Amino acid sequence: MARKRIFMVGLRGIPDVQGGVEKHVEALSQLCTDKGYDVTVIGRRNYLKQKTLYRWGNVFVVPLYAPRSEYLEAIINSFVGVFYAAKHKADILHIHAIGPALMAPLARALGLKVVVTHHGFDYDRQKWGAVARKVLKLGEYMGMKYSNARIAVSRNITATMQKRYDVEVTYIPNGVAVFEGRANTDYLKKFQLTPDNYLINVARIVPEKRQLDLINAYADLNRPDIPLVLVGGGNEHSDYYMQVAARASEVRGVIMTGALAGEELAAIFSNAGMFILPSSHEGMPIALLEALHYDMPVLASDIVANKEIGLEDECYFPLGDIAALTRALERQLMAAKTAAGDVVERTKVQQDFSWDHIADQTCAIYEKILMDSKQ
Repeated sequence: MARKRIFMVGLRGIPDVQGGVEKHVEALSQLCTDKGYDVTVIGRRNYLKQKTLYRWGNVFVVPLYAPRSEYLEAIINSFVGVFYAAKHKADILHIHAIGPALMAPLARALGLKVVVTHHGFDYDRQKWGAVARKVLKLGEYMGMKYSNARIAVSRNITATMQKRYDVEVTYIPNGVAVFEGRANTDYLKKFQLTPDNYLINVARIVPEKRQLDLINAYADLNRPDIPLVLVGGGNEHSDYYMQVAARASEVRGVIMTGALAGEELAAIFSNAGMFILPSSHEGMPIALLEALHYDMPVLASDIVANKEIGLEDECYFPLGDIAALTRALERQLMAAKTAAGDVVERTKVQQDFSWDHIADQTCAIYEKILMDSKQ
């Protein structure tokens, strides 16, 4: 029997492209091929090193046109991607994120079966203006109303979509890749870091990730002997990125590494002493899950997406409260985390957020759509 063809669209690309949706698709796509599907990921040419179709593992990656515009790149690339998927007779088009989901009616009109994954309320991001927010809300509506099946990465999104649009939505969270042990500490020498003796944040440098809050709290902490490492890239010409870079240069102990990937990212991440996520917006925070898997203490803002992970109360601080974040950093630095506690937390993360389990659930949705189409 011929393998069914799944096309995924709505992301910058894979592999090693920074972003939560990108990490989600990177893990999911490979596992879906292991489970009997042919998977093609449509990416944005300007984010990918190779500019023509290539194979990554068992996944085909197709770099297609996207304008160099923060406001238009996702929509236009998805528009082109829908026609590409229709031309190549995709059995299912899996659209990721609510902006690209604006294309769901077009995909259905072209005869495609459509799955939409809602990765977060993107219209709540600080960077968007009024028009962009309306477009994103329209994309959410189109994705929920015109897809064959809908997935949400958090329970809050699931419940909100079911209530708002009166449609069936399946909760399937983001996952965390299982990583045994620590990566090569030789990578730490580049930034003069010592294992367990630095704080880390892994996120794009964008307003909703609130790196400025973290730098300011770290400055008040006044512990330059324990560096704060900000791992992530962004638009270096944006106002926010320049503000973060300027403030980081003023505070002794802050290190900006830029975007990291692969073994180097694993090394810097897994050897940190504490992970901090001060975000004002998340769908389901993959980096927080990875930090828990790496057995390190964590601190996160008390937004709904972060609290859905179910950490102890002392692991959360009020969003935007610099003084509270400073106190939380002091408390966590003083606290001794027991080995038994580490094992329990790590086991829970592996059980609840296993990528293999997530791929099984996603493939079950594909199978249901394919079976329904035969009836």
